[in-house]
Amino acid sequence: MSTQALEVTVTASVVSFRNPLYAGVQVALPCPPPATVGGLLAAAAGGWNELDPEVRFAMAFHARGRGVDLETYHPLEATGKKADPTPREREFLADVTLTIWLIHEPDQGVHTPLDLWQRRLRRPVWPLRLGRSQDLVGVRARVVTLRRGPGRQGAAVLPAEVTSYGTRLRLPTAIARDRSWTVWEEYRHDATGLCEEQIEGGWADEEGRAVVLLPPTHPIRAEAQQP
Repeated sequence: MSTQALEVTVTASVVSFRNPLYAGVQVALPCPPPATVGGLLAAAAGGWNELDPEVRFAMAFHARGRGVDLETYHPLEATGKKADPTPREREFLADVTLTIWLIHEPDQGVHTPLDLWQRRLRRPVWPLRLGRSQDLVGVRARVVTLRRGPGRQGAAVLPAEVTSYGTRLRLPTAIARDRSWTVWEEYRHDATGLCEEQIEGGWADEEGRAVVLLPPTHPIRAEAQQP
């Protein structure tokens, strides 16, 4: 059994994803959190209000290099006043490729208007960035055919329960619009992109890569869970 999907290839020279679990220090993640990728799609559409709250995607991420530089931070004191600028080391990833799959398979309850998303990504409403506000990206999109069945893990970002390979990461999936609440979930990612583990329960692309849908990233999911 096969289905249609929009394969979105996002490229950037330099990106950096700060791990929000660490305060006061710059600890970098090896891949973008799902919430970050959801934000990129929202920017293309013109904001979260333009997105179906149930929209889901699969993703893979690979960086061909990494390094450390210095970046000036402008911290706030507890009173809200600006403190003196502070230089800190910042880890970054270089020559990166993010692949996003938007899947349309009504029989599985996955309804994604691929034509609409092609138009959105061809002419995004807001500039597309990945990570920091200055890290603009290039985007290409094409319709591909996926086959139902196992695929190679490779550089996929996967829910932690579907594989025991790769680094286990706790990442933000959805963030309330006022940033008062975050949905955290566990994922696995092999930064080398070389993992040959066969992943069940999803699709495989033309290259045999695993394509597994991640949970919804719309902020409404976080807002619904606020106490």
